Amino acid sequence: MSITATEFKTNLGKYLMLAATEDIFISKNGKIIAKLTNPNQDRVDIAKSLFGSVPSGCTLEEAQKERLDQI
Repeated sequence: MSITATEFKTNLGKYLMLAATEDIFISKNGKIIAKLTNPNQDRVDIAKSLFGSVPSGCTLEEAQKERLDQI
């Protein structure tokens, strides 16, 4: 998302919350001057990629055993 510096100043709280889920590019006089981003975004992306990797009917112990059997 790209916004102006004036818009950012006016709605700071809104954009701080949005930065948790997407990058915010802030421009002034038509040039991008800053990028507001979530410092934990890499961790969030990794966690999202793991959802669904273990079947819902499978226990943690079963998943660990299966993983160890593959080695």
